[in-house]
Amino acid sequence: MGGFFSNAASHWWIILIIVILVFGAAKLPALARSVGQSVNILKKEVKNGSSEDPTADDTASSTDRK
Repeated sequence: MGGFFSNAASHWWIILIIVILVFGAAKLPALARSVGQSVNILKKEVKNGSSEDPTADDTASSTDRK
């Protein structure tokens, strides 16, 4: 049974290490910070349960374009 599927997890770890080497470790904290901010915004929106009409922003934007 072995083969590729038994080593699939190790392949993903190798790919992850290569990505870190290519993009550099200096950018990883900024990436983690932006992901954290996005998660916080998502949590706030879910907690508020925004029942607003999603097209309301589109109509406001179209009036600003005049």
